[in-house]
Amino acid sequence: MNKEFLNVIVADNDENTLIFFKNIFKELKISIKVQCFNNGKNLMEYLNNNDAVVPEIVFINYAIPGKDSMECIDELKANPKFSNMVTAIYSEEISENEIEETFVKGNNICIRKPSDFGTLKKVLTEVITINWQYHTSGLNKDNFILKV
Repeated sequence: MNKEFLNVIVADNDENTLIFFKNIFKELKISIKVQCFNNGKNLMEYLNNNDAVVPEIVFINYAIPGKDSMECIDELKANPKFSNMVTAIYSEEISENEIEETFVKGNNICIRKPSDFGTLKKVLTEVITINWQYHTSGLNKDNFILKV
């Protein structure tokens, strides 16, 4: 597939988190185009638009307003247009049962969001690196489940 850059979407209602994600992605050696949405409703309106660029990976805050993360996952997994897109749910506080629910619904990655920038950078770097390898080597996304 060898692409020049990775398209990434981050959906979170916390402006500081969006800034953290953007800054971390800028520092990586991989070229990344980032789009941000502050609620699940706007995220899904964009993705369901015919002109939307389908990202390789979308990061969604578990507790996002507008349309919750599980509703977004349900919609994304039901639409073949998004079959090659990796989803990553993250939250500062998420129970084991909630993590399990995200995977049952078809989510690929679940992240307990660290509170400090350095650890968040390490986690996001790992996720993006694995994702980039998946896209450039043709790994099977159906087996791509990661709990960070």
